[in-house]
Amino acid sequence: MRRYSLDWLRVIAFSLLIFYHVGMFFVPWDFHIKNNTIYPDIRWPMLFLNQWRLPLLFVISGMSTWFALSKRSGLQFVGERTTRLLIPLLAGMILIVPPQVYFERLAKAQVTGGFLDYWPVHAFSGVYPEGNLSWHHLWFLPYLLIFSLLLLPVFLYLRKHPQAALLNWVKKIATKPFGLYWLIVPLYFWESLLEPFFPSTHALVGDWFNLINFGTLFFYGFLLLAVGDDFWKTVQQQRRNYLYSGLIGFCLLLCIWLLLEDTTLVHFTEAFIKVFNLWSWILCLMGYASVYLNKPSVILAYANEAVYPFYILHQTITLAIGYYLMDLTWGFWPKFLLMVLGTFGGSWFLYEFAIRRWRWIRPLFGLTIKKQR
Repeated sequence: MRRYSLDWLRVIAFSLLIFYHVGMFFVPWDFHIKNNTIYPDIRWPMLFLNQWRLPLLFVISGMSTWFALSKRSGLQFVGERTTRLLIPLLAGMILIVPPQVYFERLAKAQVTGGFLDYWPVHAFSGVYPEGNLSWHHLWFLPYLLIFSLLLLPVFLYLRKHPQAALLNWVKKIATKPFGLYWLIVPLYFWESLLEPFFPSTHALVGDWFNLINFGTLFFYGFLLLAVGDDFWKTVQQQRRNYLYSGLIGFCLLLCIWLLLEDTTLVHFTEAFIKVFNLWSWILCLMGYASVYLNKPSVILAYANEAVYPFYILHQTITLAIGYYLMDLTWGFWPKFLLMVLGTFGGSWFLYEFAIRRWRWIRPLFGLTIKKQR
């Protein structure tokens, strides 16, 4: 049975990504282009989102894999995943990402002339950041494809063996209020032992912490749906406790970041609180969404199809707007609101009047070709 709550969470999480990438224009962290005035305090709500937004998306993607394999053979699944992930990635690297690199090069006075002077002559020379070829924000797609293909034999085995020892164990812990927190044990080892040595690059090659950490969360998503209704009953009943746990966890993280210097003890303590915090928010959001959002609607049907093209398009539009605003003397709110509204509006316009309607463009943005009536 379809879980509309997962569709809503997916739409909400990707919508928050637009706010997050607009925020990157204003905070001290490294980004492709920056505003002429930096606002350090904006990083606190962004750090809150950072803890659980991407982990939530990988868990949801693992859950989607469970549904996909219920309707497809392993070979059909490979074909569907490759079509929906690889084609948009390649199209994005050729058409969508180059304007982002172009505006960054313009902002840093590394190129001159118009975009057609840059693309395609210089757009694919060398690998970013030294060169120009990149997948930028589309890194999520190759990671998801790799996880789907590598874990497929395990998924097929678990579907054929519903009484496997691993599934029985997950079913057992899923019936207990805080039993699902056993799943943070591997995440703690990755966070404490891998993260310091493999900082996030999203370059796939050598990005071992992200590969293992996000791959584990993707696997967890499949496991949680494989155990049946026990998971949903627990997160619905315990959603308030998970909310309290998440609030406590994030407050403890703020105390560590603001009050303590980095030591070995602090590092291992912070690593535990991080995974406890992110898992609490994932369970909390799953619980509340299951209670209040698990129902179809016309808005959801539209947004569920639009969210993938929005994800592919949004950062290019954000950077294009940001380039023309970066040196203006406006304050934070006028620029922030214009960038958010412009990104949503531009993405919607391109989706509604081009991508959604032109059947042969749809696969470039991960959408199926609709049959002509």
